[in-house]
Amino acid sequence: MNRPETSSDKEPGKDNTPRKIGTFTVRPLDPASDAELVHGWVTHPKAAFWLMGGAQLQDVEREYRDIAAHPHHDAFIGLHDGEPAFLIERYDPTEVELKGLYEAEPGDIGMHFLVAPTDTPVHGFTRAVITAVMDFLFADPSVRRVVVEPDVTNSAVQALNKAVGFEVLREIAKPEKDALLSACTREQFEAATGGTDR
Repeated sequence: MNRPETSSDKEPGKDNTPRKIGTFTVRPLDPASDAELVHGWVTHPKAAFWLMGGAQLQDVEREYRDIAAHPHHDAFIGLHDGEPAFLIERYDPTEVELKGLYEAEPGDIGMHFLVAPTDTPVHGFTRAVITAVMDFLFADPSVRRVVVEPDVTNSAVQALNKAVGFEVLREIAKPEKDALLSACTREQFEAATGGTDR
């Protein structure tokens, strides 16, 4: 799979002019060597919607070993200017997370993302990350639509999803949460973010 890079972010406003944030790259998550890093991210209070707040280090390593071994689910570490900065999970929604809960379309891919906690936030960074994640997913020509299922109470991620072109399809009940099933086609993403002009 291609590992795209992006170097801009769209700020809210009338002109939606790109602003340089840095370079984003993506690499596969290694459950053994990345477990400690990821443990710090997923157990941080700001990651409450990741639902791993009480996880021990061995729980995180086991979770990502299971994902690495799964034929329809994988995980990646996103780098900002070469430094680990976010986590991506990609999954086949007909087999994982949403199996039997929605009407799948050919070319659907599911996604979760988590930005690492920081004491020095950069304005526009999370929006740049979700844009980079979407670029990464759509770099695969077989992907036609990205499907997500954020918690109904997670208004911050809902706003980010909307900013990159997601539309809410409906509310669904999952075992661990009530979620807003949302989808974004390649065309919706390009229209929302400026397409190849990013």
